[in-house]
Amino acid sequence: MEYEPVIGLEIHAQLKTESKIFCGCSTKFGGSPNTHTCPVCLGMPGVLPVLNRKVVEYAMRMALATHCTIAKVARFARKNYFYPDLPKGYQISQYELPLAVDGWMEIEGAGGSKRIRIHRIHMEEDAGKLVHDEYQPLSYVDFNRTGVPLIEIVSEPDIATPEEAASYLRALREVLRYLDICDGNMEEGSMRCDANISLRPAATSGLGTKVELKNMNSFKNVQKALEFEIRRQKVMLERGETIVQETRLWDAGRNVTVSMRGKEEANDYRYFPDPDLVPVEVDEQWVREVSSSLPELPEAKRERFVREYELPLYDAQVLTSSKSLAAYFEAAAKQFARPKPLSNWIMSELMRELNRNDREIEDCPVSPQNLAELVRMLDSGVISGKIAKAVFDEMFSSGRSAQSIVDEKGLLQVSDQAEIESAVDLVLSENPKEVSQFRAGKDKLFGFFVGQVMRKTKGKANPQIVNEILRAKLNR
Repeated sequence: MEYEPVIGLEIHAQLKTESKIFCGCSTKFGGSPNTHTCPVCLGMPGVLPVLNRKVVEYAMRMALATHCTIAKVARFARKNYFYPDLPKGYQISQYELPLAVDGWMEIEGAGGSKRIRIHRIHMEEDAGKLVHDEYQPLSYVDFNRTGVPLIEIVSEPDIATPEEAASYLRALREVLRYLDICDGNMEEGSMRCDANISLRPAATSGLGTKVELKNMNSFKNVQKALEFEIRRQKVMLERGETIVQETRLWDAGRNVTVSMRGKEEANDYRYFPDPDLVPVEVDEQWVREVSSSLPELPEAKRERFVREYELPLYDAQVLTSSKSLAAYFEAAAKQFARPKPLSNWIMSELMRELNRNDREIEDCPVSPQNLAELVRMLDSGVISGKIAKAVFDEMFSSGRSAQSIVDEKGLLQVSDQAEIESAVDLVLSENPKEVSQFRAGKDKLFGFFVGQVMRKTKGKANPQIVNEILRAKLNR
């Protein structure tokens, strides 16, 4: 029997507020253990939580960006469970009345564009962190993360493949970063993904037994974990075995999922409205204010780049993959009115060097203005392509402008007809055997002659003129 997977994702995004959701403690990552805490986030007796308004606004931004309906009244609830990193014995979350419902995201799948529905977006507080001792049977608890604001984005089970899951996750991360409400850093845990997956007979509408996957800290691991789980469940079903509803952890070292615990149902958490927090009322004026503050989002920006700059869709997708990269391109395009050559340089030379040096575009030593100057010099024939790449390398290491490097090193392209013709004559006279072979029909030798002329001129000769003179002399 053929089986097909049914996948839904639950994504937790840490919001970029300076203080926690219900107290004034810092949310900054990397502080000494248990230094960003107070009686409220530690759940001391007699304290009362106070909702951070910025958290609600950030959650509304994501809800509007994903076409959700924002509730007029949302309520916080207590999610009860006992774990060492949860000091109150419950987590403040939302259950029956979440902030937003019924949204969607468009992704690019194997068969083209596909809409993934969003079931709900709700606000909640994060738990603490357990640090396990490598040498002793001990665990330590760091409560710095306790009370850090999160939004949970729950998809409908509309995802059909691991590739679609990774694509959906990337699309959500793009939007979160464009909105500047989450940095999307999966390695630091500011964006976390749980996957629910089941298998069913192909071309049927029922749902199989759901398994939850955790501990996936990258797009690649999400995809690999789902691929493994599909194989595991398929083998079990083919053997006639029963899939158990459970939570499994992804072991990236062994590339397998392992059982963690039985999967809880909602009633296991004994949800009830939090008596210390009043319902959140969201009026139309507030929604309009938040909506008017939204930036241009990735999908709209891609469409504009294709339309306004006449770029291929692939270029637009790469350049809009981050808000900062898109801004870099547009700043360069203001200085040089030929977008395609700029796009080529950003996607090839610039991004290669950024990746090689583990740097972000915000920390790029080559300014948009300097890159535009370099591409303009190449485009106008002032320097050759080979020289341009050497100049770019110097620009990246020093931060200097293209013009200053070209002037200092005397790298201007030679376009003088007589000078280039002299170099061509010298190359032809030094290689009579190759000249005879070319004239006998060995056309591939033409590249050899071009290379020799460029070597004679130290890469400065104008390639177009070199080609013209060589063809004229070799075809006599």
